[in-house]
Amino acid sequence: MELYEEFDKALLELKKIDFTHTKGCQVNLFETTIRHLGGMLSAYDLSGSKHSILIEKAVELAEILFSAFDTPNRMPTPHFTWSATDPDAYDHMPSRSVVLAVLGSLTLEFTRLSQITGNDKYYDGVTRIMNELEKWQDHTGLPGLWPAYVDSSKINQTTVLGTPFEGSDELYTLGALADSAYEYLPKQYMLLGGHSKSYRTMYEKFVEVAKEHLFFRPMAVTEEDILIAGAVNRVAGEPTHLSPELQHLSCFTGGMLAIAGKIFKRPEDVRDGAKLTDGCVWAYRSTITGIMPETFTTVPCKNRTNCPWDTKAWLRAIDPAAAEDVIRDRVAYHKLAPGMVSILDGRYLLRPEAIESVFIMYRITGDSYWADSGWNMFKSIMAHTKTEIAHSAIDNVMDGVPVKVDEMESFWLAETLKYFYLLFSEPDVVNLDEYVLNTEAHPLRRPR
Repeated sequence: MELYEEFDKALLELKKIDFTHTKGCQVNLFETTIRHLGGMLSAYDLSGSKHSILIEKAVELAEILFSAFDTPNRMPTPHFTWSATDPDAYDHMPSRSVVLAVLGSLTLEFTRLSQITGNDKYYDGVTRIMNELEKWQDHTGLPGLWPAYVDSSKINQTTVLGTPFEGSDELYTLGALADSAYEYLPKQYMLLGGHSKSYRTMYEKFVEVAKEHLFFRPMAVTEEDILIAGAVNRVAGEPTHLSPELQHLSCFTGGMLAIAGKIFKRPEDVRDGAKLTDGCVWAYRSTITGIMPETFTTVPCKNRTNCPWDTKAWLRAIDPAAAEDVIRDRVAYHKLAPGMVSILDGRYLLRPEAIESVFIMYRITGDSYWADSGWNMFKSIMAHTKTEIAHSAIDNVMDGVPVKVDEMESFWLAETLKYFYLLFSEPDVVNLDEYVLNTEAHPLRRPR
């Protein structure tokens, strides 16, 4: 963006930061890694590797974060207490219920740090986690997928046999709690230059199971051939139960499949990625504000090839026991678009996942449909979130005049606006052949 003066000022401010001190009681390993560590590594790569202060501070922070790995079995604790005066004052233990995304979303940042510094310990630490997830992948309650919560205390580094992890919850999803663990599989393969085949293998295993159990076609009044990534609740010994919901967080899935389809030469994944992305575009287009809600449910089609619109089936899905006029009153009251069954969370939190996939689809296909869709999304978001000084999350996208809730997460700047900017930039601006974007949209250079 050629904001050189602002960048220089930021470097001066960075020099003043002392990462060894924190006002908080605990350090959040995942959020600090993807936002702070990833941000500094990205700034170093994007600025031509010329500013050593970025790496000095990245190493300073990484050394603190790496103390989370100092557990008996080397599985990191997701939140840990840090003391600058006595770093060994607290014993760290692996979690008995850790979010999958926390365990599986550290690879890009620590791998890139090892590549830049030549210190392999960061790469070794995160690779140990992924090796154990790989061993367990075929032995979960839904083989190929990992549950959203994991008991990482079960692994014993001295034990070769046996399943290394036990799922402490039988929820399988690509949305909240799990998303970036799957996202990082093809991206880590790219960052390693394709030299580690494990990440391709893990991706190909999970995506086939996701296609069978998680992806579904929603019944749409326009009868569009789109897909949604839902969730599955699994009870041991019983059939899987699909939760036909769309989370905004799961809208990254289309872009992930498109990228993986290109690098692994799987054109069917690019096609499914387009359908998944279009499912999120449909959700944006369906509401009165032109913005999709945080989470809603819909009616899954009985098959993906032939799904005619059925008004009565839609109304029965909303309430199978109520009279039709009562259901129609409910539809009007909640402003449900045709095909939407319930709004589980009507907020828009300035999230980036939908435009992320739209951007990727446009870069991969060059189809102007995606640029047009992104522009319509941008106009809707600007119309309903802009304030006098910035932008705000809104309370209900189903309301024609939603209330601003005075919240703006950092990912609005780091991700959402960045993806909109890149969508309308030339392809050589953050060229996807040269960079991998972490889950906070921080571009990391792929080694040549």
